[in-house]
Amino acid sequence: MTERIKIIIRASWIGIVGNLLLSVLKISIGFIANSQAVIGDGIDSLSDVATYFIILITARITQKPPSLKFPYGYSRAETIATKALAFFIFFAGAQLLFHNSGNLIRQIPREVPSLLAIYVTVFSIIVKLLLSWWQFQMGKRTNSTMLIANAKNMRADMILSAAVLIGAGTAVAFDLPLMDTIMAIGVSIWILKIGYEIFKESNTELMEGVDDMTVYQQVFEAADAVPGAHNPHRARIRKMSNLYLIDLDIEVEGNLTVAESHRIGSKVEKEIKERIHNVYDIMIHVEPKGNVEHNERFGLTKEDI
Repeated sequence: MTERIKIIIRASWIGIVGNLLLSVLKISIGFIANSQAVIGDGIDSLSDVATYFIILITARITQKPPSLKFPYGYSRAETIATKALAFFIFFAGAQLLFHNSGNLIRQIPREVPSLLAIYVTVFSIIVKLLLSWWQFQMGKRTNSTMLIANAKNMRADMILSAAVLIGAGTAVAFDLPLMDTIMAIGVSIWILKIGYEIFKESNTELMEGVDDMTVYQQVFEAADAVPGAHNPHRARIRKMSNLYLIDLDIEVEGNLTVAESHRIGSKVEKEIKERIHNVYDIMIHVEPKGNVEHNERFGLTKEDI
């Protein structure tokens, strides 16, 4: 098991334990303190536990070696899991929105929450702040879209808890139980927004694209640095989890032997790996200098960027 996967698994277990304790605490106190917003906050933390279990399962799937059916391996499972996380987050927000909107429309009588709702919410904000910061650091360290997505979700959770705190505080201070419901509705809309953004971000990888276009510039610079390599073109770069798959066409003098052309291609590959460290595989296609393929449809040139 790689160090990256060990970090992801450790981060997931810490997230599971932390969110499970928070969830039990907030749901219990929410019922005792008569606060729907605090109960909703606890349910959101419970959904975080489910997402961490998805991360654990996915981390183990990505360790499987390539197979006949999946010759590139299973790293793309992380992107699929990120998409699933977006659905979980969106569902939690929708559930909270429908429940509290229904209560508001039906004008169901509410009691003023007790001070316990405020205390548990303050505690939740502190714990979520620490968990979110640590998860984000581990996500950046491992370049894990799953951990980064969950860290963003926990940032939203902090806003959720802060809104719950404002609602509960206002309800207690001014004897306005309706504020608890209104704040819960506002927070649910924010959760829906976070879920949508994570869903949209994972689309780039599934559509075989990259967000950071500077990686193309690095590939062309690497090819230009190798003597004998001309006209790098048809560059195609895609991501698989945290790794890059790179395809590139180059031209060499037409009178070179296959062995000499291969050495130039290998040097280009080495130059690329020196500039881009998280590379899964590179495919260099060698053509004679001046060759023109009229049916080439895919890939970018230096002029395109």
